[in-house]
Amino acid sequence: MAETHPPHVVAQLYEAYLRLSDVVFEAGKRFDVRLRPAHSAVFFHMEHEGIRLSRLAEKAQMTPQAMGELVDQLEEMGCLRRIPDPADRRAKLIVFTELGDKALLIGYSAIDAVEHRLAALLGDDGFEALRTALNRIRTEF
Repeated sequence: MAETHPPHVVAQLYEAYLRLSDVVFEAGKRFDVRLRPAHSAVFFHMEHEGIRLSRLAEKAQMTPQAMGELVDQLEEMGCLRRIPDPADRRAKLIVFTELGDKALLIGYSAIDAVEHRLAALLGDDGFEALRTALNRIRTEF
């Protein structure tokens, strides 16, 4: 008889991330534009004053080609636009449009709601312990 083991912590973290991400994207469905979970790589790593595609891809740990496809999609949807980089007129900066700002605010609101649900589920002490543990993993591991 095979012995069963509890899921690995890495698998549990990934599954928890997917569940929380689903909740955030459910909230985004009321938005006019059909954002996909892959677009979160752009929103998460954008710099509000603008960012070059190569830097955006680097921050998201993606190839510039893959990031370029996501940026192209979001530009077609009206969430982003490319403008000349004042530091180098040959380069382009990617910036949010008004619609992109609206999408960002909806995302922040959904994330706040998720955090309130987590605090209710875990209790304030449990939620703070989770935040502390995740921060330690992020900064010290």
